[in-house]
Amino acid sequence: MLNKLNPAQREAVTYLDGPLLVLAGAGSGKTRVITHKIAYLVNECGYEPRNIAAITFTNKAANEMRERVGDLLKNTSTKGLVVSTFHSLGMNILRAEARLLGYKPQFSIFDSGDTWKIFSELTNSGDKQEIRDLQTQISNWKSAFIAPQQAAEIADNDETKLHARIYSRYQETLCAYQAVDFDDLIHLPVVLFKQHPEALLRWQLKLRYLLVDEYQDTNDCQYQMIKLLADMRGALTVVGDDDQSIYAWRGASIENLHNLRNDYARLRIVKLEQNYRSSQRILKVANHLINHNTKVFEKNLWSDHGIGGPVRIYAARDDEHEAESVVMKLMAHKFEHRTRYSDYAILYRSNHLSRGFEEQLRTQRVPYTVSGGTSFFERAEIKDITAYLRLIANPDDDPAFIRAVTTPKRGIGNTTLEKLGSHAGARHISLFEAAFEIEMEQQLPPRQHEELMLFCNFINRIQERADKDPCGELLDELLRAINYETWLYDSHESRQAETKWKNVEDFTGWLKRKAEADEKSLIAMVQTIALINMLEGKDQEPDAVSLSTLHAAKGLEFPHVFIVGAEEDILPFRDSDEKQIEEERRLMYVGITRAERSLQISYCNRRKRGKDWAACEPSRFMEEMPQSELIYAGGHADAVATVTKDEGMDKLARLKAMLNREPG
Repeated sequence: MLNKLNPAQREAVTYLDGPLLVLAGAGSGKTRVITHKIAYLVNECGYEPRNIAAITFTNKAANEMRERVGDLLKNTSTKGLVVSTFHSLGMNILRAEARLLGYKPQFSIFDSGDTWKIFSELTNSGDKQEIRDLQTQISNWKSAFIAPQQAAEIADNDETKLHARIYSRYQETLCAYQAVDFDDLIHLPVVLFKQHPEALLRWQLKLRYLLVDEYQDTNDCQYQMIKLLADMRGALTVVGDDDQSIYAWRGASIENLHNLRNDYARLRIVKLEQNYRSSQRILKVANHLINHNTKVFEKNLWSDHGIGGPVRIYAARDDEHEAESVVMKLMAHKFEHRTRYSDYAILYRSNHLSRGFEEQLRTQRVPYTVSGGTSFFERAEIKDITAYLRLIANPDDDPAFIRAVTTPKRGIGNTTLEKLGSHAGARHISLFEAAFEIEMEQQLPPRQHEELMLFCNFINRIQERADKDPCGELLDELLRAINYETWLYDSHESRQAETKWKNVEDFTGWLKRKAEADEKSLIAMVQTIALINMLEGKDQEPDAVSLSTLHAAKGLEFPHVFIVGAEEDILPFRDSDEKQIEEERRLMYVGITRAERSLQISYCNRRKRGKDWAACEPSRFMEEMPQSELIYAGGHADAVATVTKDEGMDKLARLKAMLNREPG
């Protein structure tokens, strides 16, 4: 089993003489080390599986680890082995020891929706941003192990004083409900262990060896939990990478890696520097960049995957041009190299940057998935408008009918819809058709029936013109007639309504431009929109381009990566102080090290801000990369012709030959 490991991995697996920090660079096989170490502890060292705990951050990582351990220990029972997330382990501890903290073992766990409700009642406020700020503040206090009383003592302004008072009442409410929130699943076991040494001893004897993944992502509470469980025995292996610490905004502390040296004088450090993912050039760019950060642990990733092509830096005219050029390059590359869509990822700093790329991918009928945020086309306001368009194209579309007839609200409620539904079900017709039947006039109160007829006749009128009149004209008329903008401002707080209305304008703007360019009617455009559901349905084709935030891409890898929007104020994020700049640099490093074979980083020379254009500055991080490994293209001052004329002719000839081989 150990023969499959490189020397550093083997040392990490077999070292048992004290606490161990495995500094695992990107793509260096850290999961392999953890799973092999579990197998080694059971097979070679006589540990019982029930006395080992491997702790990670996500269910996905825990499941993958469990499977791999199962494969390594095929003929051995792994009964009782703990492979879980921090929160899952915390929950098990609390269930077993609940009575010591005054809880019953069947306590409830409240999700963010439940806690949102409590905060709304305690604050007597409908201001969503205020509640969100409060949730974040209390979550950070719990993670930093600050009790309500301490929060009140350290509050230094009116807002935090108010938050501290609400924190105290919130905790009382949770206790009254015999409930805990997500943060309590880590926070309360630490309270338990500090107040009840006998409970701590029970768990120390139960979990005799601890392995912790992604240690750089632990917050203060998680750090204390592990420190208490491991005790001074130091039967502990933690795996982490200070260069991939990108979650300070949610309480993670890179200091936790550094503090290990203070906590354990005998700490052994093993560095995993061989990367099994990327080409040498990509790693050289990543190493060079991250060396601009202050370091406690030096390491240098290397690979024997070959030198690879240079990293391309592309300057686009503007955001629309950036999206267009990235998607065109991606499609040309896929065609030439016979790759799969799932070989490609487009990564960005913030969710709002995905929109232009989604539009381009859908225009080109390229399947894609969005992670790390809601897809633009999954947003409620876009689905509202789409429901109208679907109903205009096909009046038998019942889900579209229900959504459109109730948004904006127009006096047609559940009672009306239930009667309509019963009648349509008995007659085996659509809801839209049922609305026109004489029985409905008899069953519904006059006002509801009148509202229903107004709506259905309006849909019919638009439908009659949908094949002939210009798409843009009809869209504007539709939005005016349903009074959607006013409804948004009436039912949402103004900043949220403004964002939602801007999304609607962007969506309808895209539809208008596309209809004009392709000379398509509104009806024909609805078929284009239907692709949204095909490409982004819940049972997505696995072969799809990944659109992802850099944060959500951590832990993933792709043969070909495009990092977009690499501009000052975006990456690094605006107003970052020195410490935050280091975290932003780590974020760029995470993005670069997702790439296996090719990498392009792009930025815009100008970007639309509201109605005006703003000039953009390329990210400082590109200057910090080794210029010898970069090729500049597009509208960059250093751009050079990246392909000679002969190379271009050769490439064209290859593409023509491929076209001739294409079937049909």
